[in-house]
Order: sequence, then structure tokens, then C-alpha cells
Amino acid sequence: MHAPTAHPSVRSQVSAEEWQTRVELAAAYRLVAHFGWDDLIFTHISARVPGQADQFLINPYGMLFDEITASSLVKVDHAGTPLMASEYDVNPAGFVIHSAIHDARPEVQCVLHTHTRYGVAVSAQADGLLPISQQSIFPLARLAYHDYEGVALRDDEKPRLVADLGQSNCLILRNHGLLTCGRSVAEAVLGMYTLESACRIQILAQSGGGTLTRIPDAIISTAVEQSRQVTKGKGAGLAWPGLLRRLDRIGPSYQD
Repeated sequence: MHAPTAHPSVRSQVSAEEWQTRVELAAAYRLVAHFGWDDLIFTHISARVPGQADQFLINPYGMLFDEITASSLVKVDHAGTPLMASEYDVNPAGFVIHSAIHDARPEVQCVLHTHTRYGVAVSAQADGLLPISQQSIFPLARLAYHDYEGVALRDDEKPRLVADLGQSNCLILRNHGLLTCGRSVAEAVLGMYTLESACRIQILAQSGGGTLTRIPDAIISTAVEQSRQVTKGKGAGLAWPGLLRRLDRIGPSYQD
């Protein structure tokens, strides 16, 4: 067996606020693996270091998502320079996408990007996400699209990516996958849960071959307010504690 290298705890080397963010981001990686949204090592989630506008945490490139811990996360600045010792590199495409959004959207604390089968399938459709399910109305109320330009390796793509995202928190990268961002790790994860669910429902509905019933725009326009009502104003904070409890039952090693 080739076990991943054990990472000594960095808890004593970082602030309490950064440690909490590390634990939540590691939890997000484990949840992505648990839900089957991972693509081996080739997607990424980042979180801004609290109190540091130009620093964020991202996965150690080469570790599977169900191996990632709070201490193994790599801290970099917006130039991609590691700020703490790590034997791992940073995914170059992950750095381009995430640094662009963190630079342009100071209120965004977490950015989550996936290559799920259902998400990529919808991203390849000319009409994108269709208003055919209750799950779809929430991302559709604030959904943006970005055209495919190849693997995201070039800095000159950053302004176009940022312009396409605008003030949205949900982005479909055409022919590529899905992206959500939020004011917390919880917001980005729960946003992805809803967007991924809508994509999966769409592919399943289309596979039936029948005529699809579309939800009127008038209903979609009220989705943000409906979301506030259904979550009692708690938003992602309503489900997030339960997801952490689920992870703790599976195994709490993400907190190491």
C-alpha cells in the first residue's frame, strides 16, 4: 500500500480563524468525495485566509479529496507563491481560476469547482441549465456562463472569466463543469449541491424522451426570496452542521 504522507498539525502555526477555515475547507473536500463529485485529483476548492486579502488555501495537488486534512492544505498568495512549507504543488488551472475570482470578488470566501458527469453534460448543451425542476430555480436566479478556452492555464483568461461571473455565485463553464462561490465554505458547498442536483435531474428528465415542462420566469424571479423563507433566513447554515456531523460519523480525520 502507498499511504499518503502524514502531515504534522499546523494548528499551532496559524491563527484560530485560519484553523477553523482549514477544518471547514477540508470538510468540503471530504464532502465532495462523499457525494461522488470528485475527479481524482483534478478539481479544486479554495478558501480565503481570514484577515488576509491576498492569501488563500487550496488542495495539495496529488492528494485524493478523501485524504485531505486541515493541515495538508496549501497556503499561497495571489502570485501562486507557497507561504508555508509543503511537499505538494498547486494545480495550475486551479490557481488561475481561483486567484481570478478571489482577486475580483473580495466578499467571496470560498470557490468550488467540479467536473461531474452531470455538470459537464449540461455544460455541453447549448441551452445550458433548463428551468424544469424546483432545484433549478435557485441557481437560475443568479446563473452565469463562461465559454470554453481550453484548460485554464493562461492569465489572459482571468478578466473574461471574472467578467462572465459578474456578481453571480453560480457559473457554468461551458464544455468543462460547474463552479460556485460563497461568503463561506458552507455557502459554496450548498450552492454546488443544488446546482449539481439540478443538472442531474435535467439529464435524467431528458433521457425519458418526452416533452419537458418549463417553469415560468415569474417564478424564477422570486427564487431568492423563496430560498430565504424555506431556510428560515439561515441559508447554508441550516444544513451545514448536519453535513459536518455526517463527516464525523464517517471519520473525523479531516480535522487533523
